[in-house]
Amino acid sequence: MADKKISELDLVAAANITGAEVLPIVQTDTTKKTSLDEVQHFIVNHLEPTTLTVSDGNTYDLGGSTYDEAELIVLTWSGGSGTATLTLPDVTESKNLNRTKRIITDSTFSNSTHANVTPYATQNLDGANNSFDLNRAYEGIKIWGNGTEWFIIQQKA
Repeated sequence: MADKKISELDLVAAANITGAEVLPIVQTDTTKKTSLDEVQHFIVNHLEPTTLTVSDGNTYDLGGSTYDEAELIVLTWSGGSGTATLTLPDVTESKNLNRTKRIITDSTFSNSTHANVTPYATQNLDGANNSFDLNRAYEGIKIWGNGTEWFIIQQKA
């Protein structure tokens, strides 16, 4: 690709794309490379829901590698009554600037099962270092990070 202008490149038919092809991408005024496989991974993680099974007494890091890229997390409860803790990612990381996350519960939740959505360390959620309690079936929140704190911008009960 380096030897031709974009307008001079040959068209590759969809049937001939393997996913391993290298693609240019501009990120913060820097040209980098990625693959179609990586772009597909990014799209799937941001459009497809990620299921997280939670249970009493456990803490789940939503900034960890398993859940960090997920925009929509569907919670399923396992076991008897109790409380699980979901820790939000560090909102001050540049990737979390203007980022949203949606967290919803499924039919396994009730008023005796709680998932506390908690800000990272001393950061805030809606202006305070308090958790938000999800404790009903089909309840959910959408949060947004401004680089300083997380805001609940939508709530479904």
